[in-house]
Amino acid sequence: MTPERTRLAASLRELRARTGLSLAALATKTAFSKSSWERYLNGKSLPPRQAVQELCRLAGEPDGRCLALWEIAESEWSGRGKEPAAAPPAATPSPTAATTTTAGPATGTGPGTTTGASAAAAPAPASRLAGHRSVVAVAVLASVCAMAVGVVAVAVALLRPYADGASRASEQAPRYPGPSPSDPRCRGAACEGRDPMGMRCAASPVTLATRHTAGGAWLEVRYSKECGTSWARMWGTRVGDRLEVTAAGRVRGAEIRTAADADAFVYTPMTVTAPGTTIRTCFRPAGAGGLECFTSVTR
Repeated sequence: MTPERTRLAASLRELRARTGLSLAALATKTAFSKSSWERYLNGKSLPPRQAVQELCRLAGEPDGRCLALWEIAESEWSGRGKEPAAAPPAATPSPTAATTTTAGPATGTGPGTTTGASAAAAPAPASRLAGHRSVVAVAVLASVCAMAVGVVAVAVALLRPYADGASRASEQAPRYPGPSPSDPRCRGAACEGRDPMGMRCAASPVTLATRHTAGGAWLEVRYSKECGTSWARMWGTRVGDRLEVTAAGRVRGAEIRTAADADAFVYTPMTVTAPGTTIRTCFRPAGAGGLECFTSVTR
């Protein structure tokens, strides 16, 4: 199974665990059978886009991240993400020998004489040898010319520009692995204070802790090994709720400012952490509710 499909399957399993539904229950609440969900969640087959959307809906998760993972996996599975294979060069036809003639007997005309123009007298042995050398020279020259034409034809085919101005030569040049579309956009200190979703650090994070607050909000603390950062997110909130994470003296926070925020996942900016870092997470509800804090350790 490819890394793209592995990430998608892991995200779907996380969503399914959050719903608390069995495979049979998923089948009753969606348009897909129990056996289909078993294949989708184990990465045995690529789920339809609609299945990903329905699972996100049941888990209360915005479908943007999972659909992005699905697009990458579907592109790899269908072959759209692979480099197009270069067409093999056209074979150059080999030169064929010239026409043969039938010579009659050396003395005058007879049953073996060629039809058409009058037959010439048989050449002397020296003349025949010189003619044979001439034929060999012509054949060698023709072969050399054919090879040269073939080389030129291949070069023209390789260098012929595509519609976008690129060339086949540039396409067939050695390619070194570049960043995958799902790779993080930052690492380490470059991620400090950045959005985990926008920087693609939230594609396959480790969930360090999950809390259900007294007021009904949900909190999660997450850690990305690839990016070397941690952050928190909240949902089921109210306008005015605030969430903060503190690690190594750095504080990153987020606040619910609008009703739209309250209906979605809201993330704190990232802060750089290493394995073994202690993270303090605090939730301050709107109104008169008390501050709720807890700690977790990156691993």
